[in-house]
Amino acid sequence: MENWIIRKIQKQDNQAVAQLIRSVFDEMEIPKVGTAYADPYLDLMFEEYNKPNSVYFVVEKEGRAIGSAGIAPLENEDPAICELQKMYFLPETRGLGIGAKMMDKCLNAARDFGFKKCYIETMPFMHAAQKLYVKAGFEYLNAPMGCTGHSSCPVWMLKEF
Repeated sequence: MENWIIRKIQKQDNQAVAQLIRSVFDEMEIPKVGTAYADPYLDLMFEEYNKPNSVYFVVEKEGRAIGSAGIAPLENEDPAICELQKMYFLPETRGLGIGAKMMDKCLNAARDFGFKKCYIETMPFMHAAQKLYVKAGFEYLNAPMGCTGHSSCPVWMLKEF
């Protein structure tokens, strides 16, 4: 796949990003309750990530959002810990190395913000995602951290910088 870029989210991306995330949930039959699907700001991602120490990126190809991910402080946790949030890609983008490039972009932003650790939650059946996280240096945890509200995500991982 060629002619794609990773860029910061813009206000006009809100609808496309929300639709992208919801379509991945539908495709993979991810629970909608207790996950990112139910986050109240899913339709307002630009506004949500236009806050201190937060950034959200969109993978764009030919004017179309085909993937996305972001970094934000982990709620109710040590301020040195961020969370890799809402990393989703359409089927056509998977297996092409775009996820690894997005991961690098997000983790570099986290370091630039001064975070010392990065947390992520995922689903047990998302093996490709977990493989990517492990390759990036994330390690499995025995319990969740912070207060994400994602009670249906039972796999927790942490990376130290």
